[in-house]
Amino acid sequence: MISPQQVEVMIKTQMPDAQVQVQDLTGGGDHYQVVVVSSQFEGKGLVQQHQLVYGALQQAMSSEAIHALALKTYTPQDWQAAQTV
Repeated sequence: MISPQQVEVMIKTQMPDAQVQVQDLTGGGDHYQVVVVSSQFEGKGLVQQHQLVYGALQQAMSSEAIHALALKTYTPQDWQAAQTV
């Protein structure tokens, strides 16, 4: 089992500017919904953005500490626009 805080730390280690929100979907510590806002996503497509996050979580994903991940990624500008809708 991995805690939401550990997921956040893993992402922020690879993406120091990221704003990260982690929600444990089942209470079991292996199914998460994660929202990541980072300037590192600028100019990248959705697949490339997700690959950056998966790269940060690679160890937890490969050991199956994280079994399922619902991922939403935003640039700071996209996040701001999404909040005003």
